Amino acid sequence: MTDYPLGKKVLRGLRFIHTHLKNEPLTKDDLTDLALLRFDYMAALGIKDGLPDKFFGAYLVPPNVGVLYEVEEAVNFYSVDRDFAAFLDSLEEEMQKGRSWTDTKLAERAILVSVSPQLRHELDDSMDELCELCHSSNIEVVETVIQRAKDINPRYLLGMGKLKELIIEALNKGATMLVFDQDLSPSQGKAIADLTELKVIDRSQLILDIFARRAHSRDGKVQVELAQLKYRLPRLIGKGTAMSRLTGGIGGRGPGEMKLEIDRRRVRDRITLLTKELEKLSLARTQRKHRRAQSKLPIISIVGYTNAGKSTLLNNLTESSTFTEEKMFATLDTASRRLRFPHERDVIMTDTVGFIRDLPQDLVSAFKSTLEELEDADLLLHLVDISNPRFEKQMASVENTLHELNLSEKETLLVFNKADRVPIVEIENLVRRYEAVAVSAIDNTTFVPLLTAIEEMVFLKTAKKHVYCEV
Repeated sequence: MTDYPLGKKVLRGLRFIHTHLKNEPLTKDDLTDLALLRFDYMAALGIKDGLPDKFFGAYLVPPNVGVLYEVEEAVNFYSVDRDFAAFLDSLEEEMQKGRSWTDTKLAERAILVSVSPQLRHELDDSMDELCELCHSSNIEVVETVIQRAKDINPRYLLGMGKLKELIIEALNKGATMLVFDQDLSPSQGKAIADLTELKVIDRSQLILDIFARRAHSRDGKVQVELAQLKYRLPRLIGKGTAMSRLTGGIGGRGPGEMKLEIDRRRVRDRITLLTKELEKLSLARTQRKHRRAQSKLPIISIVGYTNAGKSTLLNNLTESSTFTEEKMFATLDTASRRLRFPHERDVIMTDTVGFIRDLPQDLVSAFKSTLEELEDADLLLHLVDISNPRFEKQMASVENTLHELNLSEKETLLVFNKADRVPIVEIENLVRRYEAVAVSAIDNTTFVPLLTAIEEMVFLKTAKKHVYCEV
């Protein structure tokens, strides 16, 4: 066959030939395997009276033809006369031309899948957010599949027949991975992966991968690696015989320990090591907090849903240059900057990692030490992207996370960001309804109401407390 670059072939380079003892034509299972495994050719040799009789064949066709495969008319086995090398060479070339996508090393191509008994609009909202997460991870979304199901398949999440159709569709559209909006159990992930060579990940793993790419500080890297290891430990499995051999000697605990057990033990050892390192880093953060407390400067922490504009607001308020990007979790590392008010009064403003609905528990646990810095804040600025149609749900997610961190009673100022993208009348109504302040983080002229509110909540209340104490 034509020597295409590695990984660029549409077909697998294998022909599947088997016998049908009752001389029957290709079955539905045969044709499903042809499409699912991308065989060059599926052939069945019919047997009659113990001797070869009919020859049945089928092959895949280019996606733009409108059908998935072509089933050839059965012929006598002894009359088969075809140059299969030339035929398959030509077929591969046509399949290459029929591709509607271009190969790229910069992005994966994914089909997003959601299977849940939730209401349709809730599934749509969650799927939209999953698309944004994929964009943030440089994954091209080929198609989205949403299935409302009263009963969730405990093994495959959705039925095996539907799953096979989905995998075939993914292969036809050049997808390289399936991304599930629901968290897959270790057994579900393994069962689905066993059916296909496509990558199979869930929402939590996608978020963890994004965090791994965006973490730059030592704190962030340790926290993300710790969360990844905790997530992967129960999903660590062996494939084939390589993971089931008995071992001994250096690195093993005796002749009866399996390689899989060794890998799990090494992961647990690494988790223990990272936990200790995280404790040391936590001590360093405590020392920095102590120095800030000695300066007696009020601390204002910006919290909010991911991509609400926290870093942009911090930059423009304090004239700093923290990295910003219109993507989810563009920044993970906590940043602190000084903001000066009139009358020589300063505050310290800190930017925290963004929140998200159903944030993986391992990630919450790993970042808990970082988020604990919010306890020292004199004021929380809850920043909300008011232009997002799901802003109320995002507000609720942030409030739930703050409740989990025992910060619900902390004094909070609600700030609606991206007001320039919403009609002024709607903004005014929402500001009155939620007792909030509206700004556009990219427009400094909109900061006056925000700065006034901060000054009243931080400095005036502090002054009143001092007066009360003196009396």
